[in-house]
Amino acid sequence: MVTAVLHGDHVPAGTTATLPQAQRSDRTETTRIRESGAVVSATPAEATITEITNLITFDTTSRDTNLPLIDHVEARLQAAGIESRRIPNPEGTKANLLATIPAADGTTTGGIVLSGHTDVVPVDGQDWSSDPFKPEIRDGKYFARGSADMKSFVGVILSRLEALKSAQLREPVHLAFSYDEEIGCVGAISLVEAITEAGLAPRGCVVGEPSSMRVVRGHKSMNVFRVDFHGVAAHSSLTPEGVNAIAYASEFVAFVHAVAAEFRTEGPFDDAYVVPFTSVTANTFNGGIAVNTIPAEATVQFEFRSLGAVDREALIARFRAEAERLGRGMAAENETAGVDFTIEAEAPGCETPADADIVSLTANWGGIATDDKVTYGTEAGLFSEAGIPTVVCGPGDIAQAHAPDEFIELDQIAACESFVDALIADLTHRS
Repeated sequence: MVTAVLHGDHVPAGTTATLPQAQRSDRTETTRIRESGAVVSATPAEATITEITNLITFDTTSRDTNLPLIDHVEARLQAAGIESRRIPNPEGTKANLLATIPAADGTTTGGIVLSGHTDVVPVDGQDWSSDPFKPEIRDGKYFARGSADMKSFVGVILSRLEALKSAQLREPVHLAFSYDEEIGCVGAISLVEAITEAGLAPRGCVVGEPSSMRVVRGHKSMNVFRVDFHGVAAHSSLTPEGVNAIAYASEFVAFVHAVAAEFRTEGPFDDAYVVPFTSVTANTFNGGIAVNTIPAEATVQFEFRSLGAVDREALIARFRAEAERLGRGMAAENETAGVDFTIEAEAPGCETPADADIVSLTANWGGIATDDKVTYGTEAGLFSEAGIPTVVCGPGDIAQAHAPDEFIELDQIAACESFVDALIADLTHRS
């Protein structure tokens, strides 16, 4: 474990506080952050910064394993007397973690889920002022990869494990930590399935993505596709002998952007979003090997982010049908030609009603009430689709997520501490 002693409520401008890499073997290293040789109290609590720092120092970039971090969290839960269950990926290289703190009477059904993902995005090619995995505190901000998105939320929860375990809870609290959120909410699929299959039936869920502690009850779906066009190569002087994959791929891109224009002009619309309509865009295009060769291969990647009022499956079917139409055209030129349509990632949107209990509960615990919805996707949609009313509410600003010099304001961490404390108090039996 790393113990961090901060100096002052915020580190003054011009000073730098560094938390070195935690020792993975026994994690007993003690780190002290000093200002002018004095040790003073800190906000957020030292224990909370310790928990966040321990999580940050595990490089859980999505392309790599998260198992060392899961080992650590599992050990923290065990030390607090809380049982947990791993839900691994098929390869056994990553895992979700699910834990339930029962109610005082032993009940494990119902209650509230606190959910967070353990993976982070890469730092490749980014210009950082400090080591992304060795946190620094400067000017009241905690800098590190994952500080905002979203290890601070998970760290606050870990700092309250003993309080959760000792509380005389009226209903259970479930902790759900996932892998591979950053590459399409992949891990949470099996995590939510495990919650459903176990019959836990939570009455609400809080996903702690960075929302500046606003209570967000809606976001768009996320859907990513790859379309591979397989033509036939030929010398460019002999065009009838080839099937031009780029030509067909270009026609598909034109279709994608025609659909985008349709949503942009015809709706449906939801003014709670910054972009109030379903967005559709082709974002990568690869094909061809030489200017004098008919291209045999071309690949398009596109995505759409849909409003709740849009039938997501019907829209996917519409794009698939166009790809199949073009494939038939290619095969008519040469029977070996065709198209492959692949769904690379998808996650449903979240549309929790304004009068859902979880919305008012989260506001009562200290979340900032708002009617805003967000354009970015989260795992909230998976919980919502499973029948668990869900909101997004967590510390930090999404504007800092994924960026170089990612940071979270220290007062956001403190606000999240107050939020979880209020949740525990509200769910505890009153004498």
